[in-house]
Amino acid sequence: MRTRNQSEIRARAVATALAAAAVFALPGCAGGTDNHVSDSGGPITVWVDPPRVPAVDAFRKAYPDIPVQVTTINGNVGSTELQQKFVLFNQAGKGWPDAIFFPSNDDIAWAASSKINYVRDIGQNLGDIIPEYPASVIAQCRIDGRVRCLRNDAAPDVLWYDAELFRQWGYLPPATWEDYERLSLAIAQDHPGYLTGFLGDAYAPDRYLWASGCPTNERISEKQVRIELTDNRCTRIRDLLTRLVDAGAVSPSGIFSPDAAALGRRLAMSPGAVWWGNFLFRDTWKVDPGRITAAAPLRWAGDDAPATSSEGGGLWGFSRHITGVQLQNTLTFARFVATDPRWQVELSVGLPAYGPLQQPWLTKQRQAGYLAKFDTAAAAFVLASTIVRSGRDYTRYNTGTVWTHTITPALTSGQPFARAWDTFGQRLTSEARSFGYAVRAGP
Repeated sequence: MRTRNQSEIRARAVATALAAAAVFALPGCAGGTDNHVSDSGGPITVWVDPPRVPAVDAFRKAYPDIPVQVTTINGNVGSTELQQKFVLFNQAGKGWPDAIFFPSNDDIAWAASSKINYVRDIGQNLGDIIPEYPASVIAQCRIDGRVRCLRNDAAPDVLWYDAELFRQWGYLPPATWEDYERLSLAIAQDHPGYLTGFLGDAYAPDRYLWASGCPTNERISEKQVRIELTDNRCTRIRDLLTRLVDAGAVSPSGIFSPDAAALGRRLAMSPGAVWWGNFLFRDTWKVDPGRITAAAPLRWAGDDAPATSSEGGGLWGFSRHITGVQLQNTLTFARFVATDPRWQVELSVGLPAYGPLQQPWLTKQRQAGYLAKFDTAAAAFVLASTIVRSGRDYTRYNTGTVWTHTITPALTSGQPFARAWDTFGQRLTSEARSFGYAVRAGP
C-alpha cells in the first residue's frame, strides 16, 4: 500500500491551491470571480453529520497545526433546512463552511446550482486523485463538466444473503432479478416469516428503481429532468415488487424502522448497499458473525451489461469562497478525508470510494472475521463499485422522500402496491415541478 507522508501531502496541496488561486483571479476562467472571497489565515470550518465526526478527529490528530472548528449537522435524508441556510449565507456574503459532508446526496444539486453556487470545482485543485476513483463512483460529482464533490465511500448495491440459511435450505444465491423473484416467492411459501427485502425506507427507490434503470432522476439540464414511470425499465420492477408484496416476501418497513432489527435477523436475502454489512447486519441488527455474506449484484436477464444501483455513499463539498492559507488547509482536509487510510481504512465502516484504499479496507474486514465466504463478498464489493448504473442523477427533489410519503404509508396500511405506485409517480412529477424543473416524459 502506497502512503504519502505529511510533508508531501502539504506541498502538493499548497502548490495546487496557489495554482487554483491564480486561475480564479483571471476574468472569464472557470469559476469566475467572487466578491466574497475570504482567507482566515489558517483556521477552517467543517460541517459534518455524527458518523463523520471521527473523520474530523482523525484529521486533527494528523494535522494538529491546522485549527478546525466543527459543527455537527442534522443527518436526515431529504432535509431542506440546510439549503435555506446557504440562501442566507449568499445574501449576507459570509457564513459558508469551508468543507461540508452533505446530509443528503441530493444536496449537491442545489449546492452546485447557479443560484447557490457554493461548491468549488475541485477537478483543478485535486486533479491527481480524481482519476483514482472508479468512474461510476465519482460520476455524479461531475456536473456540467466540473467536479463539484468527492464521494466518501462507495455504496453500490450487492446481493446480501444469510449463508447459513441458504446452506440449510439448499439454495444458491440468485444471479438475476428474475431468479431473485422466483426464490423470494419460494422462501415466502416454504419458510413463512423470513423476508427477502425492505421497501419502507428512503433508499428503497435507489435499491430497486435505480437498479432497474427506471428514469426517476434523469437530469437533462439544471432546469429540466426526465421522469417516465411507464418506461419498461420501471414497469418490470413495479410488476416484480407487486408480486413480492402480494406474497408477503418483502417488508413494508424500512431498514431504519424501529422493528428493523428484529426483521433484519429474519432476512434471508436482499439487495443492499455495501455498508449494510458493518452498519446494519453487524452493528445495528446484531446478526451473529459468520452468517451473512454478499454475492454479485443482481442483473436483468435481458440487459446487455450488468449494472447496479447505489444507496448513499456520502458526498464532501468544499467552498469556492476561500483563498490563500484557508484554501490550502481546506484542500489538505479534502485530500485527507478522501484518500488517507487513517480515516478511510482505520475508521470508516464503508468501502472507500477512493480506489487505492479499497483493498487495504478489505484486508481489515477480512481480519475482523465478520462475513462468511469473505472472498466472494469482497469480489462482489469491488465489482459493484465499477458498474453503478448511469442515468440516475442527484436532483433538487428527493425521490426517497416522495417514496416514504406515498409507498410506505400505503403498504403499511395494506393498500395494493400498484395503486401506491401510481400515487408515487404523480407526486414525484409534482415535486420535481415544485422545485422549478420542467419535467419531460418519453425518450
